[in-house]
Amino acid sequence: MNRQHFAIGDLQGCAASLEELLAQHLPTDSRLRFVGDLVNRGPASARTLRTVRQLGDRAESVLGNHDIHLLAVAAGVRKPGRGDTLDDILEGPDCTELVTWLRHRPMAIHENGFLLVHAGVLPQWTTEQTMELAGEVERELRGPGWKAFLAGIFGNAADRWEAGLRGIERHRAVVNALTRLRFCNAEGVMDLKTKDGPGSMPAGYMPWFDVPGRRTEDTTVVCGHWSTLGLVMRPNLMALDTGCVWGGKLTAARLASDPAQRSLIQVACPQYCDPPASS
Repeated sequence: MNRQHFAIGDLQGCAASLEELLAQHLPTDSRLRFVGDLVNRGPASARTLRTVRQLGDRAESVLGNHDIHLLAVAAGVRKPGRGDTLDDILEGPDCTELVTWLRHRPMAIHENGFLLVHAGVLPQWTTEQTMELAGEVERELRGPGWKAFLAGIFGNAADRWEAGLRGIERHRAVVNALTRLRFCNAEGVMDLKTKDGPGSMPAGYMPWFDVPGRRTEDTTVVCGHWSTLGLVMRPNLMALDTGCVWGGKLTAARLASDPAQRSLIQVACPQYCDPPASS
């Protein structure tokens, strides 16, 4: 019998919910794919990282914006945020091991007809181009200059993709798209400020997955990041951030090629943070 594959939404340090999902709801031989944001805002970021890491070859996770923020704080090139809950990692005895493991995680995964990213994909990118650009960032994060790379990767100014982009500007645009994208316009210019649900975007903008003619329409994209969007299940889109850390649910979705077989498993989660506003 083929092993079942599941994608799991944003954890954000909610280790107890993950442990319940693993122990009580998922087949013990299933393959697991996490959509990123393993850490931050929840109460147990270190425990969450350890749990996912200990799953070994059974599991993989793409990097989310909170994960990259942790790497930058650990590298000493970014200050902690006011709402961060990362001290259990930064002050833990295995901090170096956890950070090293995390920075070797992929930015995107393409397998079995699914493309997994944390946030979204720009409409100009094909699946193959998305993987190539993700690989460029991965090589920087895994290389000896990873700290200097992280020092230059943040900023809203990199809000659009141009083929001629080079160096850190190129990589900043890629990271913004893969880990922060919610809305963009038909030309792929990103709105990196609006965080509410559909209907809150500026004029001329739309959810990235609704841009007409986006070049990944023929691939099922699996993502998280957008708790005010909530669960979306379409034949070519599975959005799985159901607000675990906000008192919502932790969602696991079966990655079946037939959309009719994409069953859901959900765990109710304690509320650790006040839910963000939703339009």
